[in-house]
Amino acid sequence: MKRRRVLFAVSSLAPGGAERTVVELSAAFSQEGHHVGVLTLSGTESDHYVLHPSVERLAENIQWPSANPWQSVVGNLSRQRIIRNSVRRFAPDVVLSFGDQTNVRLLAASLGTGIPVVVSERTDPRQHRIGAAWNNLRRWLYPRAAAVVVQTRSVAEWARGWIAEERLVVIPNHVRALQPATLGTREKAVLAVGRLDRFKGFDLLLRAFASSRLPVAGYRLILLGEGPERSNLEALAMRLGVFERLEMPGVVAEPEAWMARCEIFVLSSRYEGFPNVLLEAMAMGCAVVATDCPSGPAEIIEPGKNGILVPVDDADSLRNAMERLAENEKLREQMGNAAIDVRKRFSRIRVIQQWFEVIKKIEEQ
Repeated sequence: MKRRRVLFAVSSLAPGGAERTVVELSAAFSQEGHHVGVLTLSGTESDHYVLHPSVERLAENIQWPSANPWQSVVGNLSRQRIIRNSVRRFAPDVVLSFGDQTNVRLLAASLGTGIPVVVSERTDPRQHRIGAAWNNLRRWLYPRAAAVVVQTRSVAEWARGWIAEERLVVIPNHVRALQPATLGTREKAVLAVGRLDRFKGFDLLLRAFASSRLPVAGYRLILLGEGPERSNLEALAMRLGVFERLEMPGVVAEPEAWMARCEIFVLSSRYEGFPNVLLEAMAMGCAVVATDCPSGPAEIIEPGKNGILVPVDDADSLRNAMERLAENEKLREQMGNAAIDVRKRFSRIRVIQQWFEVIKKIEEQ
């Protein structure tokens, strides 16, 4: 196999799905014998994830604020020059960029270099707003990418019509290496994981939990993650009378350990890209409930077999689904056992091979 120089690009190594995917993929490419680097657009102070020792880190702290429009223009030119110089110093055979604004920056910085850039959308761009200027740049630059990778078939439909079909690729996330799934007795707890942001729908989950029979039955609601909605969620729990049943430990190093011991996992998002946390909860044998939000859950869950899908922003349906699982141990076990199959469907080997195929196709062109 040809040994390549592969440069990954991502905003940071802070907690997040795109960041963790870059850490996992860069390690996999390195272990296959490639020379791998990871370029981040922020410094190391925000790091949550740790790169494989064989992966080279290029930390360019370029996300400084601008006081006025003129500083913004000058600052963006400086940022692009820094990115371009960093890419050229590493001299990659290919760049793999993750995240909308990072993708735009890498494509712009690489113009005229002859270095192929593969961009990967990590959210649902039909829902996630990045502003008119960034969106216009994306529409102009994405067709110039060597390939555009999306995570779901539904997001691929968004890209069709302005991205050439031969450059559009659907690659889901993979299930990372996890401890064996835990079967048998679990704690009476409902678990949710993600950034404490409005689009994650934790307010909806709180309302559904508070109106259900679960608090009286002894269930706790555990939210793992951190973000701007923490105080609002705590205040809502107080108003709903379930603050004593709520736990918010923040960001934890091993969320899968919590998944291994909780009876029910809930994804309450209003939209997603391709939810890693849902994959992992299923891989750990959780009985899961997820909103049928745009992009992701419907391509992972087979309703009634390995999980339950409910409409977005429907607290009553979410409450009913949680009660159904909480009050039926046999159903929880059946769905939890069936959910473990995601380890095969979204295996590391299968998904990473798809990334290798993208690079191989670019080289052949």
